[in-house]
Amino acid sequence: MNRTIVIVPTYNERDNVERLLPAILGEAPELHLLVVDDSSPDGTADAVRVLQLSHDRIRLLVRPTKAGLGTAYVTAFKYALGEGFDRVVTMDGDFSHDPSYLPEMLRRLDRHDVVIGSRYVPGGGTLNWGLDRRLLSGCGNLYARLVLGVPIRDCSAGYVGYRRRVLDAIPLDAVHSEGYSFLMEMKYWAYHLGFDLGEMPIVFAERSRGRSKISRAILIEALWVVWRLRRTVPTTAAGMRGSV
Repeated sequence: MNRTIVIVPTYNERDNVERLLPAILGEAPELHLLVVDDSSPDGTADAVRVLQLSHDRIRLLVRPTKAGLGTAYVTAFKYALGEGFDRVVTMDGDFSHDPSYLPEMLRRLDRHDVVIGSRYVPGGGTLNWGLDRRLLSGCGNLYARLVLGVPIRDCSAGYVGYRRRVLDAIPLDAVHSEGYSFLMEMKYWAYHLGFDLGEMPIVFAERSRGRSKISRAILIEALWVVWRLRRTVPTTAAGMRGSV
């Protein structure tokens, strides 16, 4: 049986994780959970420790400072690989990603190397987004697809499942992007290393508690990072592909 771990990066998500982590385990009790918390001042890590008392599959890594989404995931990926997990799923800590999609994502990981929970395939969508947010996300994903030339509808999706061999192959220490850019970069590496990427429809719901971590700087970064990725990743991946 494949050992699977769900990674949830957090910063000031106490109110959400108290409900989210049990909900995830309720959908797939065989899963393990890893929360990577950047020393949230609201006591997120303490809430996770309380849940650990009754759920032995919950793990916690606390980083000393707020260091960004990309480095949180790289830290978590290395942990998962070191602990021998066969599959890794990433998801937000604010209920934007519904845990009820997990069983289907795990089934699809039997057929694909990477499974992307997509807002932009038939059946997918967003909930409680304003027109400006929909336009920004839709145009941003179209821009990324055109620049990068990838057959992926939702390049910035954060609800993603990976087989172990994908994370083994991607040079994690060379992945330096943050926010949306990190999410795009991981998919771009997987595509150019020749892995099979599949998309499944999800409905992304705007958070009901806490504040969004998306900043203008993260959005601006995504505009120019795709050009760096287009310049560097295909050549590097071509040289690595024979060993994948």
